[in-house]
This record gives sequence, C-alpha cells and structure tokens, in this order.
Amino acid sequence: MIIIAGTVDIDPERREDALVAAQPHMRATRTLEGCLDYVWSADPLVPGRIYVYERWESRKHLEDHFASPHYPAMRDTIAGHGIRGLDVTKHLVALSEPVYDPQGRPRADFFTAED
Repeated sequence: MIIIAGTVDIDPERREDALVAAQPHMRATRTLEGCLDYVWSADPLVPGRIYVYERWESRKHLEDHFASPHYPAMRDTIAGHGIRGLDVTKHLVALSEPVYDPQGRPRADFFTAED
C-alpha cells in the first residue's frame, strides 16, 4: 500500500473556493481502480492550509492515477488558487494494523508483528 500525505498552503481567502472547485476531481479520482482514499480537506486552525491524504493499493494504481486526466486537473485547479507552499510525501507501507488491541487499548507498537 502507498500513502500520500502532506499539506498544500494556498491563499487563505481562496481556500474554500479551491476545495469546492476540486470536488469533481476528488470524486473522479475515487472511482479509479486501486484508490482506497483520496481526500483534500481544510485545516480548521491554519488559514489557507489543505491537508492531502491518499491511499493506493499499489504503485501501479498510483502510476495509473498520475497518467489519468484527474491528476493534472486537480493539480491545476489547486494551483489556480495561489499555492504558497507544499510538503507532500509518499510512503510505502509494509505493515498495517489497528491502533487498538483486542482489549481496546491504543498501542504505539506493532503488536501483531512477528519478532
């Protein structure tokens, strides 16, 4: 699994318009094979900040997204609202498990991993 996460900072007075304009691209991207999550959302505490969160089943699915018309459409829509900075990274996930163990306790360790 691949996770893309980060922030995009745009002109604060244009953030809501940018997110509304981006909704069709988010909807379309979510229909792509291998797209598990695709969310761009406003930070309620930092004016102009948008959080990016994407989950893809595989590299191939992410490559297909980058080759689709939805990727440049989203990029251009957000860029058209005045990007001031960005910090977006991709992560290859080798292990995933619930935060809570069977007893309902939050765990920072990977309790199902074999040593």
